[in-house]
Amino acid sequence: MDRFQFFMLAFPIFLLCSDLVNLYSRPPPPPPPPPHSSSNLADVHRHRHHHHHHPSPVNPQVPDFSATQGSSTFGNGYDSTIEFKFCVSCSYRGTANSLKQMLEESFPGINVVLSNYPPSLPKRVLSKVFPVVQAGFIGIIVAGEHILPRLGILNPPSWYFSLRANKFRTIASSWLLGNFLQSTLQSSGAFEVFCNGELVFSKLEQKRFPDALELKDLIGNRLPSSAFGKNLNWS
Repeated sequence: MDRFQFFMLAFPIFLLCSDLVNLYSRPPPPPPPPPHSSSNLADVHRHRHHHHHHPSPVNPQVPDFSATQGSSTFGNGYDSTIEFKFCVSCSYRGTANSLKQMLEESFPGINVVLSNYPPSLPKRVLSKVFPVVQAGFIGIIVAGEHILPRLGILNPPSWYFSLRANKFRTIASSWLLGNFLQSTLQSSGAFEVFCNGELVFSKLEQKRFPDALELKDLIGNRLPSSAFGKNLNWS
């Protein structure tokens, strides 16, 4: 095997390994919070000591119900969870983030969760098997004269010699086609919206994305009219 054949065999395998590493690697953990310095701790203790010797009188205040009900703690979205399940490999994250921001501004206190909607089990299995088949095909094209006899194939078919006549075009075409098929197998095309576990919109059923105003109405109709009164056990 000459250097060109070795390079044509090693380069696709290197790209395949890098794709597998990026696929299964976990994101890095968030950085730890900065430690408090000794000067800040001394200021805190000094402030507590001063506050202990000079307590300020506490005056009971009547809470403002209107302001409290509209706050982010007891807003209309308090104690409600909205979950976006979408296809991560389909580049739907930008749409999900914009709708998430709209819901958080419209319903203060709401909890919006973004998660992946995986494809079906057969597609997931094929997406794991296909890269191995792709690498084996490229290896046979590059060094088939050494591999095929060990597999018991002494007389390869005619199409094999046609593909080997132009190795670079065959390898490039198989690599691009393989990546396209793998991306198709990993995508589900889903954008599902759940409100407290209840499905309120499905892209798989309606074949479109939800409109911002439409989604706001769908979520608003399923939220309690007064979450503040609900938490106080008001009827």
